Amino acid sequence: MKFGIDRLLADPELRRPLQGKRVALLAHPASVTADLTHSLDALVAAGLDVSAVFGPQHGVRGDLQDNMMESPDFTDPTYGMPVFSLYGEVRRPTGQSMGTFDVLLVDLQDVGCRIYTFVTTLLYVLEAAAAHGRSVWVLDRPNPAGRPVEGTTLLPGWESFVGAGPMPMRHGMTLGEMGHWFIAQFGLDVDYRVIAMEGWQPDAAPGFGWPPERPWINPSPNAANVNMARAYAGTVMLEGTLLSEGRGTTRPLELFGAPDIDAKAVIAEMRALAPAWLAGCTLRDLWFQPTFHKHVGQLCSGVFIHAEGQAYDHAAFRPWRLQALGFKAIRKLYGDYPLWRDFPYEYVFDKLAIDVINGGPDLREWVDDAGAEPGDLDARAAPDEAAWEAVRAPHLMY
Repeated sequence: MKFGIDRLLADPELRRPLQGKRVALLAHPASVTADLTHSLDALVAAGLDVSAVFGPQHGVRGDLQDNMMESPDFTDPTYGMPVFSLYGEVRRPTGQSMGTFDVLLVDLQDVGCRIYTFVTTLLYVLEAAAAHGRSVWVLDRPNPAGRPVEGTTLLPGWESFVGAGPMPMRHGMTLGEMGHWFIAQFGLDVDYRVIAMEGWQPDAAPGFGWPPERPWINPSPNAANVNMARAYAGTVMLEGTLLSEGRGTTRPLELFGAPDIDAKAVIAEMRALAPAWLAGCTLRDLWFQPTFHKHVGQLCSGVFIHAEGQAYDHAAFRPWRLQALGFKAIRKLYGDYPLWRDFPYEYVFDKLAIDVINGGPDLREWVDDAGAEPGDLDARAAPDEAAWEAVRAPHLMY
């Protein structure tokens, strides 16, 4: 198969509309061609007039580990062009930066989750392009989490940098497709096109979204592999808790734990509460000691989520419910356990982080309600999931 960047480079006719235009590139470390050349180098070598580069959260160089660590603007040391940060002094492109190009090429590897901020950055650049009369092309890439949909829809008034619009946590779209939905949803008048992939099969084994022949390169520092991408629609909620999500280990966002829980007991309680929610994956208890971040230097008992191997069932695996069930099990076992982390999250200062992440308070309230059953969360989420599948259908390209 071919990614969008590879098709653009291979076909002069696709590049022809860019001749005589100033071209900017929105990219990160995973913005590479099939032979692992960075897209910036490849586009310059192809003769395009690349006049500027933009970087999303974690930076063009992918050097910043945690959330709310801002990247500066700088000058590219190889080509001398300006590099503008969209996660620094600004998160929306400024008029000054919009004046440096005619066409913006967006070549970002996403992981298929609403909260992964490249989704919101795409909306912001589309809005800026509409305001400034610029064109946006998405060089499409696979959604490594595939097509499944899961989670409640972000509620009105809960929009944030991790909540661009009314979609569920696991959206099941590529960024190219998402751009079409943004334009329809927000009524944007913008010159937009997608350089589509060739041969992407999101329902095909063994990749179920990620072609196994393509090396995985971290799009952000803690997105280390496809297992993380599959689990992320659930494990990202750990950022709003006092449980470790594995930052400071070699497998972040694939596990959860803390010094004061018993992982074996948590898994047993999860199985007792909602065994169907454990389908499609393997849970393994483990010990880990973070070298930085939450519980640094402390021995933690944890649960590792294996959305891989012989037990993996792509259609059955539901990471958002799985992680919610982990919270519920801890609440059942430990009563007043201080689950929810109270700190500013992605520039929202007046709401709990777990609620910002979920686009509303429903999941937290379900966890904390001793009388709430798994079926109650199912009843809340299932209509939203069905509605989203209908909404996104006209915009699917593969």
